[in-house]
Amino acid sequence: MLLAALLLVGLFILLMLAGVPIGVAMGLTGFLVIAIEGMGVMALPTNIWTGIAKYPLLALPMFVLAGMVFERAGVAARLVGFAQLLVGNRTGALAIVAVLLCMILGGVSGSGAADAAAVAAVMVPPMLRQGYPAPYVASLTAAGGATDVLIPPSIPFIIYAVLVPGVSVPALFLAGVVPGILSGLALIIPAVWLARRGGFGLPEPRETQPPLTAARIWRSFLDAIWGLAAPVVILGGLRSGAFTPTEAAVVAVFYGLFVGAVVYRSFGWRDLYEVMRDGAEISAVVLLIVALAAIYAHAGSTAGIFDALAQMLIGLTGNEVVMLLAITLLLMIAGTALDAISTYLIFLPILLPIAALFQWDLTWFGVIITMNVAIGAFTPPTAVNLMVTCRIAGCTMESTMVWVWWFLLAMTSVMLLVTFVPEIALALPRWMGDL
Repeated sequence: MLLAALLLVGLFILLMLAGVPIGVAMGLTGFLVIAIEGMGVMALPTNIWTGIAKYPLLALPMFVLAGMVFERAGVAARLVGFAQLLVGNRTGALAIVAVLLCMILGGVSGSGAADAAAVAAVMVPPMLRQGYPAPYVASLTAAGGATDVLIPPSIPFIIYAVLVPGVSVPALFLAGVVPGILSGLALIIPAVWLARRGGFGLPEPRETQPPLTAARIWRSFLDAIWGLAAPVVILGGLRSGAFTPTEAAVVAVFYGLFVGAVVYRSFGWRDLYEVMRDGAEISAVVLLIVALAAIYAHAGSTAGIFDALAQMLIGLTGNEVVMLLAITLLLMIAGTALDAISTYLIFLPILLPIAALFQWDLTWFGVIITMNVAIGAFTPPTAVNLMVTCRIAGCTMESTMVWVWWFLLAMTSVMLLVTFVPEIALALPRWMGDL
């Protein structure tokens, strides 16, 4: 087993360092371990199929498609206009709007990188015109996009529920609501403080602003109401039992198509082809990673490697607080290089025995793991969200270092609060009867 363990961990790390795509690295490593240990190479096609042939996974491509439809339909731009009126003409107003927009769009697609890209595309031009530094804008939108994997619907939560028996998607969705909102509010604090300290994002002269009247607010609200209603429709349908989480994803797609094609009339046949093509590409990449990771997971579990690694971690300390902090550090480091789905597939087989030993609630544990991964998504040097927003803002990742740490500190504070006060996550699903 020692050789298998060295191959499973060592070869995977070497392939990652060599720049091999993560799905290929997991699949190739798992295949070699299975072949060397004689665990049945002919069973691999079945393992790959069972890795993705799960009903809840049908929601994944649909939520990806829903997010792209809403972006193309122009919903984000209308939400920005309404949010600006609500926030008012103040220092750092657009920074607040950017975070709020991330949180609202998180209630549609649940994909952090996709929503960070959508928000950056809408917010970068006006923020740069108001004097916000490009690295600041990239850091803020990357951090704001990270909240999207916590605010339901969340693709990582769906994957977690598939991988962990006994955990329901509705309970996870509800458990992520309060931590997601707290994370967004926490990001606003350093965003405004940095704007005031740096002297950018200053309020425009009053004489250049049209008067703020009730009629103007009402018109803007009516223009944005279809976007604001999307999370209500999706979550309301889930809570009422009108549809399952998988069906909710399909409803979200058709709702977005209706808004874009009928209400706003900004969505045509060419747009439909393009979003379906791009959505299929993104979904295929994600599902390919899941399928290839099934080989890796089969090799590790069959050879007993994951259990051995879990026992090794348990042997290091029996202190629950120390173990939680150690897991937090491990996942935050892993999150800088891996996306949420890859992190689940690699680390859950190791962490679940530890959770069982300490009798941790697996719904709360899923929220904690996802928060760690969300933070890693905008933590240099290989942050996925930050790569996307830096490209859109036209700056280097190195230039964001002076800004991103403030947002990292804010979101880490919320994550530690939820870690040591589990009721922050569990109170809502418990109150709604899902726990």
